[in-house]
Amino acid sequence: MAAGYLDILRTRHAARLLAGTLVGRLPNGTAHIAIVLFTRAEGGSYTLAGALAAAYGLATAAGQPLLGRAVDLHGQPRVQLPAAVVSALGMAALALLGLGSLPAAYAAVVVAGVFTPPLEGGLRALWPTVLGREDRVHRAYAMDAVAQEVMFTVGPLLVTVLVSLRSPAAALLVINALGVLGALSVVLSEPSRTWRSAPREAHWLGALRSRGLLALLGAFFFVGLALGSITVAGVAYADDHGRESVYGWLMAALGLGALVGGAVYGARQWAGPPERRLRVVVALLALGYLPLMLTPGVPAMTALAALAGVFLAPAIACSFIVVDRHAPQGTVTEAFSWLVTTFGVGAAAGTAVAGPAVELGGTAWSFAVAGAGGVAALLVLLATGRVLAAPGRTPAVVAGSENDRNGAAEPGFSSGHKA
Repeated sequence: MAAGYLDILRTRHAARLLAGTLVGRLPNGTAHIAIVLFTRAEGGSYTLAGALAAAYGLATAAGQPLLGRAVDLHGQPRVQLPAAVVSALGMAALALLGLGSLPAAYAAVVVAGVFTPPLEGGLRALWPTVLGREDRVHRAYAMDAVAQEVMFTVGPLLVTVLVSLRSPAAALLVINALGVLGALSVVLSEPSRTWRSAPREAHWLGALRSRGLLALLGAFFFVGLALGSITVAGVAYADDHGRESVYGWLMAALGLGALVGGAVYGARQWAGPPERRLRVVVALLALGYLPLMLTPGVPAMTALAALAGVFLAPAIACSFIVVDRHAPQGTVTEAFSWLVTTFGVGAAAGTAVAGPAVELGGTAWSFAVAGAGGVAALLVLLATGRVLAAPGRTPAVVAGSENDRNGAAEPGFSSGHKA
């Protein structure tokens, strides 16, 4: 299993791009907890903290596809680094000005969110050029999904350490400075500097003119809804058992399951169309969420949470392949950014729905939201099977890329080309 991942990381530029992207995404991965801790330290209420965090999240969701389209049109360095700097300046303004002026505070988090650089989509656009062969790119997608779980585990821990050593304001400044350095590392690399999107047809809908991509986004809205509802349901379950630590155990188990599932998924090659495989994986994901409604004792619930997480990273990794196959030519970064946005909006909807579900029917009902989200995602994929069965584009193999040195990629696989 490890040999395949080591093969990728030993490829020139791969480790740098992965590490730079993860560090560059730290501000986004930790923003919600950092904003909440900062607001509370400044004397703000939980309501204000939640409102500022929500404003950041909505701004990020709006900005990602716009910046993704700009990357496709103008290249990565011209967009990613300036966006990272402006986003960091927004968070720095919040940290330095505090909550003395609420309009200024909201403006700061909105600027930080809108200009969050689309490093996630940018990395996935680079993998075909860097790795060449399709099987290696698919493994990199799985490794990417696993690395996200690590970042969302380590990032909040880093914030809490910085808060304990200095202050929430210092945490905001340090995390965002690291984010700029991560983006700088990516855009100074040769693959990022030389990557250009394939020629694109001028169309105001951009990537969204692909029916297959729209079907995938519809499904992953509900996957995001399921995951977002679990965060609220986990808190309710912990309250029922009188221990805050229970929530940490559940979330850790969910993340561990995703790590294991993603690692195993990416360690082997899979036959058949990825669209069909995605339906199977999402079906298993939904099946894993349903037993959470039983809300058994803590040890059993922790085991169920780990099981529920197993198919999350494989579903995300498989979705990356489907995005690449259905994104209209010249829109791949924008398409990946739309997936990030849709997933995030779904997660926000899940947290919004799970709260009333707890109040109306108790903890089991909030976990039922997760199960319903998983089932809804599967139904969307089944209903749009014919649309997804016909990939929207067949891009050419990259000329001059590492395909020439590592063996030709399968025909029709590439997300961009070198200048």
